[in-house]
Amino acid sequence: MARPPIERAVSGTPGITLFKPAGIPARDLEQLRLGVDELEAIRLVDLEGLSHEQAAEVMGVSRQTVGRVLERARARVAEALIEGKAILIGGGQYRVEPRQLHCLVCDELWVGEADPDNPPTCPKCGSEKVGVCWGNGQQCRGHGFGRGRGAGRGQG
Repeated sequence: MARPPIERAVSGTPGITLFKPAGIPARDLEQLRLGVDELEAIRLVDLEGLSHEQAAEVMGVSRQTVGRVLERARARVAEALIEGKAILIGGGQYRVEPRQLHCLVCDELWVGEADPDNPPTCPKCGSEKVGVCWGNGQQCRGHGFGRGRGAGRGQG
């Protein structure tokens, strides 16, 4: 009997759950499902620029699991883009965990949700320059703005 999958920690559920090619009604499109955990893996590695090891720590799974989840997610996104299919986001093995947030102006730390639709503001100084602390809190500086791999090195 197979072991049940371990739930992956995600920072929140997406506000937008359907992406589709413009000009074609959704009812006329084949839909591919992208799990919330798969979207989180894409966000952490491709958008935030974390390594597979760092993403694994954040999601509470092994590096190999992150690699498999990411490979599956990228394949689904590529198929939808190339073949003109809709992407329906939902489901998957996940649990929502708030993250520690960090003000880049006054260095305040607090726990909250990193919601891209409603960016957090610092409770101490009101700044919107807020980053996300990934993993055990040791990785607070320089992450959380979604600048991806190579940011600050002339590649982002």
